[in-house]
Amino acid sequence: MAEWLYEDGIGEERAILIERGEIIAARVDWGEPVRAGLVSDGKLIAKPGGRRRGLARLTDGTEVLVDALPSGANEGQTLRLRIVRSALTERGRNKRAQARCEADAALTAAPSLFEALTAGSVPVRAVRIAGPEFADHGWDELVEQALSGEIAFAGGSLTISPTPAMTLIDVDGHGSAAALALAAVPSIAAALCRLDLGGSVGIDFPSIAEKRDRQAIDVALGEALTGWRGERTAMNGFGFVQLVSRLERPSLVARYGRRGEAGARLLLRQAERVAEPGTLCLTAPPAVRLAMLPEWEAELARRTGRRISWRDAAGLAPEAAFAQAVTS
Repeated sequence: MAEWLYEDGIGEERAILIERGEIIAARVDWGEPVRAGLVSDGKLIAKPGGRRRGLARLTDGTEVLVDALPSGANEGQTLRLRIVRSALTERGRNKRAQARCEADAALTAAPSLFEALTAGSVPVRAVRIAGPEFADHGWDELVEQALSGEIAFAGGSLTISPTPAMTLIDVDGHGSAAALALAAVPSIAAALCRLDLGGSVGIDFPSIAEKRDRQAIDVALGEALTGWRGERTAMNGFGFVQLVSRLERPSLVARYGRRGEAGARLLLRQAERVAEPGTLCLTAPPAVRLAMLPEWEAELARRTGRRISWRDAAGLAPEAAFAQAVTS
């Protein structure tokens, strides 16, 4: 039976869906207040003539895009808005959160990850960060895949790259193009849930000349995506397939692509797991130190009951920051 395991981290909620001892899905929430589920009032500050899309400013000052505006909506009007997609940070630009008008909705904060999961039908079990559950089921490997965007499979590998237009999955490896594509299908289907990939996803298979081979891969992909909610195209002559599904939040690849912020959260989790006595010494590059909020450091000291010290390591990759106990 499937079960969500949940950790309440500092600066990050995280959950993994376990079935038959393996991670089949994962969710990470960084606690942004303007995210899917938030209902807030907002003032319409821009509405191009003749269009039903505009820009609104929420009561906290955040600007969001609003789709399907009422026909009579005017600039300066206050609207009741529900956030349907969090803001997205992409290479070279930021995308504002998206909202829709819901005049009768009650004002409410966005649900936490734990609240969202417990509202579903799958059991949720909160576990201690210092416990073995996440590591035993492959959390570290999943984080490495999110950081690198690389997933190996028998005979090849996937490279996952977020772009402003879509998330691209490139298939590379050895052997015939058709055999390589078929071998990649199970890993692609698994990656969609394991890395929380949504929205528009493009899969770049090797070019396959024979139509019957392309059709066989379409059938295999369809079977592998049983239960996945979305639409997909048939493979074209260049080996390209597009998937489109609902997008509410950044994927794990997108989140961990923000190296400094991800590194700070990885360091906090590691620091909570240090068992040896002594001062917690955090060794990190400037990008991680800069991303570390004072309240996170204070919470780490409170949770562990320890004094915190820092050691600068300019040449260290953000995700390689580490914590250790020192006695001097």
